[in-house]
Amino acid sequence: MNNNTTEKYLGPKETQVIARLSYEKVSLITKEQFDNWFKFKPALRKQIIFRLKKKNILTAIKRGIYFYSPLESGPAGSSINEFLVPPVFFPEGNYYIGYSTMYDYYGFTDQIFQTMYILNTSLQREKTIGSLRFKMVKIPSRRMYGLGKIRIKDTEVIVSDKERTLVDLFYFSGPVGGLKKAFDILKEQVESRKVDVGKLIKYAVKFPNVSTRKSIGFALEQADLSDEVLGPLLKSVKKTSLVTLYPSKSRKGKINRKWMVIENAA
Repeated sequence: MNNNTTEKYLGPKETQVIARLSYEKVSLITKEQFDNWFKFKPALRKQIIFRLKKKNILTAIKRGIYFYSPLESGPAGSSINEFLVPPVFFPEGNYYIGYSTMYDYYGFTDQIFQTMYILNTSLQREKTIGSLRFKMVKIPSRRMYGLGKIRIKDTEVIVSDKERTLVDLFYFSGPVGGLKKAFDILKEQVESRKVDVGKLIKYAVKFPNVSTRKSIGFALEQADLSDEVLGPLLKSVKKTSLVTLYPSKSRKGKINRKWMVIENAA
C-alpha cells in the first residue's frame, strides 16, 4: 500500500499507531501498552481504537485487549491465531487447550474445526472472535495433568500432550465421529508406535471417569497389549459396575467381565 492510499485510509494519529505496532511486531496489544506508547488522552485513545476496529485493524479479544491485524493483510484483516487467545483469558495459567484443536494438532483427524476448547478451572462460557468460537469448559483441578507448552510467536501456550489428548479423545469423541473412531485412532497410534503406551496408561488410570478408563483399556487390549502392561488399568476398573461400551440406552450385548463393559453394537 503506498503512502497516498494510506493517508486517505488512515488519519495521522491512526498512521502513527500502525507504524508503532508494526515496528514492535505485536500480535496483541493491551490498553496499558497503548497508553504507555502513545500518551493519548483517554477520549482520543478511545476514538482511535474505535476507528481501527471499524477498519479491521484491531479486534477486541476482551475488554482492554486487542488483536492487531497489519495493513498488508488487506481490508478484511488477518485471521486471529487462536492459540494466542487462551493466555489472555487465563493469565495465571490455569487452563489448557484440548479436545478438537489438539486432535487436529496431533494428526488424529483431517477435519477442520471452528471451535477451540479451552479447559480450565475457573470459567464456563463461550465467545466468538472473528469466525472462531472459543468454548471455555470448567473442569476439576484433578483433571489438570498431562500438559505441555508450545511456543506461538512470542507466547507460550499450555496444551494437552499427545497421550493426554488420547485420554480426552475417549472422554469426548464427538468431534471425530464417536467412540468407534476413537478406537481406530488409538489402535493406529499404538501399532505404529507413535504413542508412549506407558504414559498413556498412567494418564488413563488417573482420569476420574471410570467409563473412559474402561474404554481405553478395552481398546488397548484390542491392540494386543498384554495383561502385564495393562495391569494398572485393569486394577483401576476392578469391582466397578457394568457399563455399555458404546453410548446406548440398550444394555444388550456380550458381557466382558474383565473390563466390566457390555460389548454392545456401535
